[in-house]
Amino acid sequence: QASNIIRGDWYILFPVLGATIYGVRRYKRTDAGRQLWDRLLLKVPMKIGDVVLKVTMARFSRTLSTLVAAGVDIIKALEITGQTAGNWVVEDALAGVRARVHEGVPIAQPLIENDIFPPMVSQMVKIGEETGELEKMLGKIADFYEDEVDASIQSLTSIVEPIMMILVGLMVGVIIIAMYLPMFKMLTLVK
Repeated sequence: QASNIIRGDWYILFPVLGATIYGVRRYKRTDAGRQLWDRLLLKVPMKIGDVVLKVTMARFSRTLSTLVAAGVDIIKALEITGQTAGNWVVEDALAGVRARVHEGVPIAQPLIENDIFPPMVSQMVKIGEETGELEKMLGKIADFYEDEVDASIQSLTSIVEPIMMILVGLMVGVIIIAMYLPMFKMLTLVK
């Protein structure tokens, strides 16, 4: 049935594909779509979700470090950092952190309680708060995650190359089978 549609009504595929892409992109611009998309990005397998989280953590810690070093009030710095996080999940978590800090809780406590922040981040922030060198610790976190992102992208590249070769081989195999299968069927009919 699918082959009949592709053979007979192939021109319908392009508008359907275009409408689907347009609909998904339009949905991603809504709040619900952005939330769903950002949650899905963090759960993508093959280390991709891990890389997204590392990029977000690097951006979060670098931005917060810069703002704290510039003398911006910590509540305002957390607000700005949340807006520039680039991921709704982290933005929402930072809104919760900001609310708890506004109540008088140390920054590290809500970070420890939230699962999105890796334990290293919350522990380094805790040490930075206790020693009075928060911006220095945040800078170290950012450096660490930037290096981790580079290493992860290198490993992803080494994983993707063989997968692409396998996919190209499969496509060529399907084309060859599609070409020769009718000939083999004709040979069996002739005999």
